Amino acid sequence: MNLRSAAVCTFLSAVSVLAVSPAFADGEVNIYSARHYDVDEKLYANFEKKTGITVNLIEGKEDELIERMKAEGDNSPADIFITADAGRLWRAEQAGLFSPVQSEVLEARVPAHLRHPEGHWVGLSTRARVIFYDKAEVENPPQTYAALADSQYEGMVCVRSSSNIYMLSLLASYIAHHGEAEASEWVAGLKSNLAREPQGGDTDQLRGIVSGECQIAVANTYYFARGLAEDVSGLSNGIDKIGVVFPDQDGNGTHVNISGAGITAHAPNRDNAVTFLEYLTSDEAQSFFANGNNEYPVVEGVAASSFVESLGDFKADELNLNALGENQARAQEIYNEADFK
Repeated sequence: MNLRSAAVCTFLSAVSVLAVSPAFADGEVNIYSARHYDVDEKLYANFEKKTGITVNLIEGKEDELIERMKAEGDNSPADIFITADAGRLWRAEQAGLFSPVQSEVLEARVPAHLRHPEGHWVGLSTRARVIFYDKAEVENPPQTYAALADSQYEGMVCVRSSSNIYMLSLLASYIAHHGEAEASEWVAGLKSNLAREPQGGDTDQLRGIVSGECQIAVANTYYFARGLAEDVSGLSNGIDKIGVVFPDQDGNGTHVNISGAGITAHAPNRDNAVTFLEYLTSDEAQSFFANGNNEYPVVEGVAASSFVESLGDFKADELNLNALGENQARAQEIYNEADFK
């Protein structure tokens, strides 16, 4: 937790045990955020400058923040919950922590598949989960997610643990498109093709290609783009050997996920919260997401960073991302049934 968060934490902890009166709440918005990127601080500062609304920030891990809001109940000072991955937003929505929002701005600027069908949350930025490969070692890289389970890639693939939310969401999407039986077969085939036990984060999967431990890896685009933009240890010096495939271009399209936010069920500053969400879909804020963290904007016409643009254009899957949460539990069960670590 940063110094700003620590200072605000003391304030909000005291408020959380008391009802927040409208007079006390004027002119501010209280944000609980599981995102931990420097660009977000710039977004908050710019919003304050433009609107005069003070941003009070609490940062923490997503599950901790969800449990905190549940414990605070009706007296929670939180106005907005921000997190990465639609599956986590689904968890918060299932816990009754969001209230639906009707906003012509959000509906006009954010595509429907990147919003909750009833307005409980909205996507703010996207990332694609793609296939990376060693250009020197893999002559015919997999062109689909299904192909990752093909026996020709035995002993070549590196992925994260099955409990990771990105892996859960990818399998949840697979279930939505192909059904549970095919999803189970896919997991079994993927497990047979692993170069090592699932471990580490997305950057570690890419490092595995550089080191030669893996020839194929699955990771989100912005981790690779970060390796192009910055000096990432164990990645940037060997990044030229890595190729990229946007899977399923002849089918459903490449799996995408979001960072997103919802207004809480007991938001004491609801109008300010709506203003904040609408600001985050402005061209200016979308450019912050794009250039500050190499994420794709959700708003059409706003350019991605030059590093992300260098990966090329692709067709994205337009499955409504609420399905990622709906299939999340079954996805974990399928991984467990295959003894996939």
